Amino acid sequence: MPHTEYEFASRTVNSCRRFHWIPSLQRPPCGPRTNVETYEGQHSANKASEVQKRTFGSAATHNQRNPAYSELNSDDVCYFKSILGDNGVVQDEDRIAVANVDWMGKYKGASQLLLLPKSTKEVSKILSYCNTRRLAVVPQGGNTGLVGGSVPVYDEVIVSLAGMDKIISFDNVNGILTSEAGCVLENLSTFVENEGFIMPLDLGAKGSCHIGGNISTNAGGLRFIRYGSLHGNVLGLEVVLADGTILDMLTTLRKDNTGYDLKHLFIGSEGSLGVVTKVAVLTPAKLPATNVAFLSCNDYTSCQKLLLAARRNLGEILSAFEFMDHHCIDLAIRHLEGVQNPLPASQYKFYVLIETTGSDESYDKTKLEAFLLRSMEDGLVSDGVIAQDISQASNFWRIREGISEASVKVGAVYKYDLSIPVEKLYDIVEEMRCRLGDNAEVLGYGHLGDGNLHLNILSSKYDDSHKEEASVQSMVWA
Repeated sequence: MPHTEYEFASRTVNSCRRFHWIPSLQRPPCGPRTNVETYEGQHSANKASEVQKRTFGSAATHNQRNPAYSELNSDDVCYFKSILGDNGVVQDEDRIAVANVDWMGKYKGASQLLLLPKSTKEVSKILSYCNTRRLAVVPQGGNTGLVGGSVPVYDEVIVSLAGMDKIISFDNVNGILTSEAGCVLENLSTFVENEGFIMPLDLGAKGSCHIGGNISTNAGGLRFIRYGSLHGNVLGLEVVLADGTILDMLTTLRKDNTGYDLKHLFIGSEGSLGVVTKVAVLTPAKLPATNVAFLSCNDYTSCQKLLLAARRNLGEILSAFEFMDHHCIDLAIRHLEGVQNPLPASQYKFYVLIETTGSDESYDKTKLEAFLLRSMEDGLVSDGVIAQDISQASNFWRIREGISEASVKVGAVYKYDLSIPVEKLYDIVEEMRCRLGDNAEVLGYGHLGDGNLHLNILSSKYDDSHKEEASVQSMVWA
């Protein structure tokens, strides 16, 4: 039922610019949402709008080690020491134990050797030798992944790029950064910000993840809605193939039509085609005015409409649009030290974080305030605050970026990173809650601006029955 009368106002609460509306007529409770359609495998011309799905199971499987691969011996270790030196060959059990386990503590390998090359030539020699000896290899960056892709399955040799952390050059006219693949994302961000630019991607794991790993997984992150994917921001790569061949595609030209653009094969290939050793990235100019708003919505439909309204009304200054359900907020408040709910007065079903970045602080803030007031008039936003200083903005972002950290403090976490059309994005969350009931807590949050859902299933301990149940609905919409 639409509101026929309402009033809205703005006031300052706890030094935040606060917006709220008070309806005179209450909206009736929303009915049940339609569950995700099942894929029947057949399509007809009169169902052209039906969503196609690819299903990926994630139930535990037990694969045998491929006997075609050799086992490490002392001669192999001696060879690696001859090219890397003693410091570049790690056999210490404690150090290897850390590299054998993923960030979640969920996947564990049994590697006996960690290699730390410091140059592309050393990586080439390692892979050439391993190819000849048929030694299995797993490349590793910051090891911040959540699906076990950077740790051994069995006893693979771990090749860590942590020693390749040099910034090679920076073109401060065109904003082009060239660096080695082992550079930590946050270090690169600090460097380019000092030059008046920013990295085109920003992740919660930026303090540990490597730029090479970001490219190998085609990481999207919080700035995707503004700057797009790494396919559009990576200008060049240097890659070492499995046989040790060095593929030099390290161009810094924004327009290069000379032949095939092979670098795109390696962006998102997760190390399966080669090891990224150097990167050239286009960095946008750092704009002086940033505003962050933390808003609440009564239902997911309002979140969708708010996204469309933000794109239309904020336009070129919109730099982030993140959504979280109230389960995420409750989790973050309980488990993250020093975090406070910016909207503590009432419990809302959904929360949205909007960031704008532009060149005129006064104009941008006025534009954001006008957008929020209009959104409240339209019933899209129930309550909201705009950060008045860096500390408040950091608190808003801490809630969003800390959800993953807070989730691991509960116990076991099953994580799914899904790309889904925005209109159907939250259906899978509700479906999983129906399926799992009280056996697990289901969280839904992510980058609404690019249709990326983080589906988290929390339980006190890992239980394959939960995982198999989750795999039924873990779909990537194509």
